[in-house]
Amino acid sequence: MIIQPASRLGEVKEYYFSTKLREIAQMRAEGKPVLNLGIGSPDLPPSHEVIDTLTDAVLHNDVHGYQSYMGIPELRAAFAEWYEKWFGASLDPEGEILPLMGSKEGLMHIAMAFLESGDEVLVPNPGYPAYRAVSNLTGATIREYKLEPERGWLPDMEALESTDLSRVKIMWLNYPNMPTGTAADLSFLESIVAFAHRHRILIVNDNPYSFILNEQQHSILSIPGAKDVAVELNSLSKGHNMAGWRIGMLAGRADYLKVVLRFKSNMDSGMFKPVQLAAAQALKSPLSWYKRLNGVYAERRETVFQLFDALDCKYDPKQVGLFVWAKIPDLYADAYELADEVLYQHNVFITPGGIFGSQGDRYLRISLCSDGALYEEAMRRVKR
Repeated sequence: MIIQPASRLGEVKEYYFSTKLREIAQMRAEGKPVLNLGIGSPDLPPSHEVIDTLTDAVLHNDVHGYQSYMGIPELRAAFAEWYEKWFGASLDPEGEILPLMGSKEGLMHIAMAFLESGDEVLVPNPGYPAYRAVSNLTGATIREYKLEPERGWLPDMEALESTDLSRVKIMWLNYPNMPTGTAADLSFLESIVAFAHRHRILIVNDNPYSFILNEQQHSILSIPGAKDVAVELNSLSKGHNMAGWRIGMLAGRADYLKVVLRFKSNMDSGMFKPVQLAAAQALKSPLSWYKRLNGVYAERRETVFQLFDALDCKYDPKQVGLFVWAKIPDLYADAYELADEVLYQHNVFITPGGIFGSQGDRYLRISLCSDGALYEEAMRRVKR
C-alpha cells in the first residue's frame, strides 16, 4: 500500500459479519447450501400501515428535498409519545429527541462528540463489537467490565467502584442485553444512575431489544435524575421489522443532544421524509402488533432450543431479545471450533460468542431472524 491509513484506525478491523457474509457468499457460489443463522436482520416486513404511509408520501412533490438534521417534528413527537406510553419516560420532542439513521450511527456520533485521547470508557465484555470500535476510533482508552453468568450477566458495580474511575467519561450499557439475552429491572437501572452521579460518568444505554420476547419495557430515562447522567439509544430495526430503513433515535437532555448534533450535522443531510413519516406511523403500533411478532419469535426460539439441545449446548430458557445465547460442551476448545465444525461440515452458520469479547469464548449465538423451516433443516443437518 503506497498511501498509509490513518493511525486512528489502530486495532479497528472490518466488522466480523462483513467478512463472514463474503465467505458465506463464496461458499454458496461453490454450490454449498449454507444456512445463515447468525445475523439479526428481521426477515418479516413492517406493518401494512407503515408501508402504506411510505407509498402515499412518496407521491407528494414536496418530500424529496433535504430534511432537518433534527428530524421532522412528526417523528420527534411520535418518539416522545412512544416513550411516554411504553417506557413511562417523559421527553420533550423539541430538544430531548434526536432521530438517527439507525442507532449504530448514534454510537459513533456520541463517541466522537464526547471522547478523546486521555479519556477512559467502560465497555462490556461480552458486548456489541461497535462499542469497542467507536471508542478506539476516538483514541480513548478502553476499560472492560466483565459480565459473568454467575451474576446473571449484570456488571459487578462494587468491583468497578473499587477502581479509579476519575478518567472514565462514558459507560456503554445495553439492556435488554445482546448477546446474553439478559433483561434488567428498574432497581438495576436505579443503581446505574446513582453510580453515574457519584462518579460523573455519562451512561449510554443502547435499548433496541425492549419489545422482543420481553414483557416489560424499561428506559433508564424513566429513573429520577437519569437525564443528568444518561442518554439512551433506541431503534425501529428490531421491534418494527425496519432494519434496512435505518431509523433510530437518541434521547436525553437537550444540552447533551446539542453536542451530538454538532458532530452529526457534519455527517449527513437528514433522512428521506417519507421514511420518517412511515417511522412515525410504526411508533403508533398497538399491543397486538408486538404480540403477533413475538408469537412468531417464540415459536422460532423453541426450535432453536432444540437445535442447541442437538449440539449439547446449555442455555437459559428465560432469556429475551432477538437471539439465543448458549454455552458449548467442554470437549471443544472454544466456540469458534464448534462454529467452524457446524459451518464446514453441515453448511450452517452460527455466530461464535468470542466476537463479543473473551467472556463469550465458550458461547454460541443463534438469531431468530430466519423462517422456521430453516431451523428445522439446520437441526436435520446437525443430527446427521
